Amino acid sequence: MINLKYSLVIEATKDPTFFTFYSPNIEGFTGVGHSIEDCLYQAKWGIEEHLKLLKERKLPIPKENKNPEIVIRNERKLKVAV
Repeated sequence: MINLKYSLVIEATKDPTFFTFYSPNIEGFTGVGHSIEDCLYQAKWGIEEHLKLLKERKLPIPKENKNPEIVIRNERKLKVAV
């Protein structure tokens, strides 16, 4: 079982050796990994550090997600502004 308290989105990039990840529940939390497993590991520890910094700076800490999801998908294409 993967023990995360917040949802996580992992996206494959054009470079097969890098994945990006972020939590839709935690504003500003993002990271990169070399595999899906690496992203999960980095996210688990990164979330703890991110929340610790929020607490130190007396910023709001998001409520834990009671049903966190992990989504793995291809990188989303951004539309070009005209």
